[in-house]
Amino acid sequence: MKRRIFIVLTLVLLGVSTTDAQTLRGSNGQTIGRIDSNGTIRGSNGQSVGRYDSNGTVRGSNGQSVGRIESNGTFRGSNGQSIGSISNDGTVRGSNGQTIGKVERDGTIRDANGRSIGKAENCDPKQAAGSFFFYNK
Repeated sequence: MKRRIFIVLTLVLLGVSTTDAQTLRGSNGQTIGRIDSNGTIRGSNGQSVGRYDSNGTVRGSNGQSVGRIESNGTFRGSNGQSIGSISNDGTVRGSNGQTIGKVERDGTIRDANGRSIGKAENCDPKQAAGSFFFYNK
């Protein structure tokens, strides 16, 4: 269940495309969520689980801000403190600099041990990385 929640919200990130569907798939290839063109993140049941605003604000299902994704790949919590980052090669690091995962160019999402835990189709890598910080609690 935790892995499934991670993938669903993993695909909840910035840079929402209005022309391509953003689909989130689990490691078994099954669709587990989508990101609508307006930034709403939906689980496999179609219910909203959060949203990404065009200004980088990340919101929970209650509409409250849970953090922010900056254009340089820095993730900030609701208090404004840095909680991690994603580098140009897709490596996701926590606030201490330790690698906690990776988003590969083909959309494959890997955990810290390199195991595939899902796939983001037509999603911004920052959005895919967002679940490490905002939705994988």
